[in-house]
Amino acid sequence: MRQTTFLPNYTIGTDAYDAINEIVKAYGTKAVMIGGKTALQKAESKIKANLTNEVTVIDTLWYGGNSTYENVDQLLQTPSVQEADVLFAVGGGRVCDTVKVVADKIGKPVFTFPTIGSNCSPVTAVCVIYKESGEMQGLFFPTKPPTHSFIDTAIIAQAPDKYLWAGIGDALSKEIESSFSARGDQLNYTDGLGIQIGKMCTERLLTYGTQALKDSANNLPSYAIEQVVSDIIVTTGLVSVLVINDYNSALAHSFYYGTTVLEKMEDYLHGASVSYGVLALLKLDQQDALFERIYRFMQENKLPVSLDEMNLNTTTDLDAILDKAMTTNDIVHVPYEITREMFKEAILAVEAYQ
Repeated sequence: MRQTTFLPNYTIGTDAYDAINEIVKAYGTKAVMIGGKTALQKAESKIKANLTNEVTVIDTLWYGGNSTYENVDQLLQTPSVQEADVLFAVGGGRVCDTVKVVADKIGKPVFTFPTIGSNCSPVTAVCVIYKESGEMQGLFFPTKPPTHSFIDTAIIAQAPDKYLWAGIGDALSKEIESSFSARGDQLNYTDGLGIQIGKMCTERLLTYGTQALKDSANNLPSYAIEQVVSDIIVTTGLVSVLVINDYNSALAHSFYYGTTVLEKMEDYLHGASVSYGVLALLKLDQQDALFERIYRFMQENKLPVSLDEMNLNTTTDLDAILDKAMTTNDIVHVPYEITREMFKEAILAVEAYQ
């Protein structure tokens, strides 16, 4: 059976935008910039300053506020988007996911400009789509990942610290979930490559994560930040691109999707919820030594190690979370059946740990 894999490309560093014009010009001369309001304030002028007359930004648009099909349709109907040769996605994961769907539907290359280090969306070929209520609706799979990602570590270092904090939480899941989901399977070359790349993830986060957060607090684009942002965006993104979706996530993401049914969690950062789900997965799978290391790392860096820290209650909220979590595909392809009771017991075990 034929298999075609499109790998993402990236440029990272404080001078990453210096490469924009030379790389983009091969794909067209007219770009539309689509982003979040704050992201555009931080990055738009710097992006334009690195373009010559070979590439022109013909319009700048707000993405709509969430990665919904309603916002995708609005952008698809915008004349400048139809006229553009390429699309620039400027901002966080929901911006990138929205523009990736637009680009796939309209058949145009997309270039991403992450302004926060929160997740791997800038390089992946998967998009999380939400309902207008904020509840997770499903996944959309573009035919290929973004053409290139320009990762300016100076802009990311100056962003609110909470985004890097949540990005670390999200990236903690990649090696653990993908290895768990693939356990016992005979992997083909590409899946095996993705799983092996994922094994770079956890140790690098535990080594550099605390320092990166300290440097972020000082707006310092340091070596530690570059290592951690590379892990959050590139390492996890490469795994996502290479492996089949069955291996991309597991119980940690099911927990996060479960929380999306609660209105009070609408503004709680994805990666922080996922990091708690990592603890639940490790408890469920009896990986006690790794659980201990990650628990202490999360404690040190104020990632949530209890439901209470997320303003969640085992009495009033946990059943609703589990109702949604048990419907997700993330816990279908796993090495053994995960029942609702097992899921609940794992969470309660995290709650009981000190």
